[in-house]
Amino acid sequence: MTDILDKPSTHRSDSASPPNEAEIVLGPTQYGKAETHVVRITRGTPRHEIRDVTVTSQLRGDLEAMHSEGDNAHCVATDTQKNTVFGFAQTHGVKSPEQLLLALSDHFTSEFEWIHGGRWEAEEHAWERIDDHDHCFVESKQEKRTAVVVTDGEKRTVISGFYDLTVLKSTGSGFEGYPKDRFTTLQETQDRILSTDIATRWRYSTTDVDFDEVYRSVKKILLSKFTDHYSRALQETLHHMGSAVLTAHPEIDEIKFSCPNKHHFVYDLGFAGIENNLETHHAADRPFGLIEATLQRKGAPTADDAWMGINGFC
Repeated sequence: MTDILDKPSTHRSDSASPPNEAEIVLGPTQYGKAETHVVRITRGTPRHEIRDVTVTSQLRGDLEAMHSEGDNAHCVATDTQKNTVFGFAQTHGVKSPEQLLLALSDHFTSEFEWIHGGRWEAEEHAWERIDDHDHCFVESKQEKRTAVVVTDGEKRTVISGFYDLTVLKSTGSGFEGYPKDRFTTLQETQDRILSTDIATRWRYSTTDVDFDEVYRSVKKILLSKFTDHYSRALQETLHHMGSAVLTAHPEIDEIKFSCPNKHHFVYDLGFAGIENNLETHHAADRPFGLIEATLQRKGAPTADDAWMGINGFC
């Protein structure tokens, strides 16, 4: 018997016909240099300051010929973008990650007439002084600060945030009243550990902002509001924290969270005749609950296009 896989086909359906080249169009594109790592030391006085940022630059605009014809006349080299980041860090300083990204956005969209916008992103690595020393530092492991500037013509959107800020409350949280079916094994509790790695981003309605000061304030509010209530679920806590940020900062139109529930289960030592009164826990790293939420100022314009490309946030 002849294997049908070896038999040449004598029929090709219309649906399998190759598309006419005229039917193919170039969709959205962007390109640039990713993760340029810049450490900027301010040395004007004996007491030095350090800003440590990793910057990604991606340009958007009239890039059709680059892709369809291999014509690089509109291709600002990614190496040029890298050098520009270092040059602006030196000439403009790094007053904040957002300030540097806004300066880069203004430069590329004015220097090259075919560049109509882009996406500039930074991640800041924080350092703290050792014993208040003037020029010796230790890297902070609390959280990583983030910033994104998205430019589309005259419109600029700034989104700031941080991730990997790990918090835990050893009591003051429970989980009850959830639906149960034949697959439910989790027991209700009124007293449990609640822990998460806070990953959050917030969108400004203006660029006229002291970004460093607002960053410090938002972090302080989130930490304070994590502590000040009995939490019936991580969802409730995120809502409580985000509402406080929007109430305190009218220049912020929305805030998003993407937070794992870092489960801590009381370890049953009954097999050894040992009582465990909510003291010794097994910290399970996976699987984990993943809670995402967005809080928005009522009536404020949205910016869905600016959020595209920021993974892990609903």
